Amino acid sequence: MSDWGRVDADGNVYVKEADGERLIGQWVTGGDAAEALAFYTRRFENLETEVDLLEKRVAAGTVSPDDATKAIATVREQLVDAQAVGDLASLSTRLDALEPKLADLRAQRKVEREQRTAEATTAKTRIVEEAERIGAGQDWRNGADKLRALLDEWKALPRLSKSADDELWHRFSTARTAYTKKRKVHFGEQSAKRDQAQKVKEKLIVEAEALQGSTDWGATSSAYRDLMQQWKAAGSAPRNAEDKLWKRFRAAQDVFFQAREAANAAQDQEFAQNAEVKREILVEAEALLPITDLEAARKAWHDIADRWEAAGKVPRDQIKELEGRMRTVEKAIRDAGDQQWKRTDPEKSARADDMITKLEDAISAIEADLAKAEAAGDEKKAKSLRENLESRQGFLDIARRTASDFG
Repeated sequence: MSDWGRVDADGNVYVKEADGERLIGQWVTGGDAAEALAFYTRRFENLETEVDLLEKRVAAGTVSPDDATKAIATVREQLVDAQAVGDLASLSTRLDALEPKLADLRAQRKVEREQRTAEATTAKTRIVEEAERIGAGQDWRNGADKLRALLDEWKALPRLSKSADDELWHRFSTARTAYTKKRKVHFGEQSAKRDQAQKVKEKLIVEAEALQGSTDWGATSSAYRDLMQQWKAAGSAPRNAEDKLWKRFRAAQDVFFQAREAANAAQDQEFAQNAEVKREILVEAEALLPITDLEAARKAWHDIADRWEAAGKVPRDQIKELEGRMRTVEKAIRDAGDQQWKRTDPEKSARADDMITKLEDAISAIEADLAKAEAAGDEKKAKSLRENLESRQGFLDIARRTASDFG
């Protein structure tokens, strides 16, 4: 006997419902009634477990409203004429209670779906705008990688409405295609330029190798500088050829410049004796300083300069020092000559003499006026004339000192 069912003497199994009992099965006559009730109770418990699971999934939001509706309908069908012992009506009531929750879940899912759609629209619009920016630019090195990353980002986003998604995808695809075409053209042009650069550099190598045995150091050095400028202007050859070309070009230059260095070293050794002679001449030249007798210094300088030139070339690393010291003496003699000219300049001397004459005449006139003022007892006028006289006499002293410099 159970609160929700029973087994009669003939083995019939009944479930209790609101409107009475309902026959749900038959047990073997003479069998254990408790075992029969336990069997049909377990069937009820299975149905109850399904309802429990549905309630939990709806409460957690882990099932979509449509799937939950289908599951509820399935359980309801199982409850109709269910061969189970238990409170079947309570299971129906619990299923009924899920319906308003599903309505809330549908509303929540709709809000979330609209939010996701808005976020996806924003994200896809940003992706499209970034793709269009890349497509309009010339970032050939990084642009392709950035577009691939944007494509992966696009794929991870949910679809929008067909029209909205198609419109954005069309813009995205168009930007990618435009970039890819321009990039292909760019690298095609670059490839052609590199091929042309390789041809130019191969020609320059031939010229460089032809010059490597030259001993015309000055002209050949200039020619190599010109070849280097042409090499730089040619641009880069293909990567697999650039290093090899450069090594050949550089090797030809090294042969020439190493030979030039060896020749210069030998020449410097040859010129070492000349440097010793010039150092002795410098001792004589520097002994003229400071200049006290310009004419004597000039006469000695002419002889020193002739012997300096006759001494010949010196090692390159001593040229700057020796020439610098010699130029210092030469400049001192020239500066002394300039100073003498300034002191004897006839035009300046004449201007100084003229100024002295004018000042002396002015002073004589003031002295005469001063004598008259003093005789007349006009002290005020006399005072003014004395001040003027003092000032003019000061200027006269200066003019006379200046004139003496031109004497």
